[in-house]
Amino acid sequence: MDGTNGSTQTHFILLGFSDRPHLERILFVVILIAYLLTLVGNTTIILVSRLDPHLHTPMYFFLAHLSFLDLSFTTSSIPQLLYNLNGCDKTISYMGCAIQLFLFLGLGGVECLLLAVMAYDRCVAICKPLHYMVIMNPRLCRGLVSVTWGCGVANSLAMSPVTLRLPRCGHHEVDHFLCEMPALIRMACISTVAIDGTVFVLAVGVVLSPLVFILLSYSYIVRAVLQIRSASGRQKAFGTCGSHLTVVSLFYGNIIYMYMQPGASSSQDQGKFLTLFYNIVTPLLNPLIYTLRNREVKGALGRLLLGKRELGKE
Repeated sequence: MDGTNGSTQTHFILLGFSDRPHLERILFVVILIAYLLTLVGNTTIILVSRLDPHLHTPMYFFLAHLSFLDLSFTTSSIPQLLYNLNGCDKTISYMGCAIQLFLFLGLGGVECLLLAVMAYDRCVAICKPLHYMVIMNPRLCRGLVSVTWGCGVANSLAMSPVTLRLPRCGHHEVDHFLCEMPALIRMACISTVAIDGTVFVLAVGVVLSPLVFILLSYSYIVRAVLQIRSASGRQKAFGTCGSHLTVVSLFYGNIIYMYMQPGASSSQDQGKFLTLFYNIVTPLLNPLIYTLRNREVKGALGRLLLGKRELGKE
């Protein structure tokens, strides 16, 4: 039944790409393959970080958490999208929509903050290499990860109920492939100026503040690297940061574009493809970026594979 607000609605219809039926078939195949590769890639990073003693360092502790976040972030919406792309049924229950919105906001916020923590880790590693293991001790690492999760969940708890309670005057068609905040805000039949302002303020706190911290961290890193006399030393220092910078650029580029202009101000079709990009392409590329650009991860993979072959021969 249709109601005037979220509390009386039983379901939503995710329109997604239903206006392009031929595109839906192509997207189903492409997204399914990308999703499976994402599962394999990020699970591999988690297992390698846990199983190889050489990777029991703060950097790979945070990388394992990033991979877990990418797995959770993607799984919060891609299975539902694949289901909708493969058939005529585009519905999602109200509870399912609420859970999807909560996870999407929460996990997205955690990832923004975690990337800032990883920038701090690299800053300490390069600017204070002799004190790195003392400063980035296990207790601090666990504390930093706990804070990122706490802030991400708090952001989601603040915005999810407000978004879901907006009056919709019987409208239940979401012009998106998931229950994302801007799409749900557009459905409201009242002025959303106040909530748009709230979203902008929270976006500054959760999205821009970590980004500013990342840029400051890298300003210290660049200054420290330029003081290294050997070219090989500078190259090695920049190499340890290259993967993180690439991931930051991919993730923040889309997030900032989407959430710094919420509601009706953003193009709906453009928003769908940008959301699809950071929901599937970024988590897919992250393991490749860290594997291809990182000798330690490649070495750990080699040691694990060789170890398994030797056990198989015995």
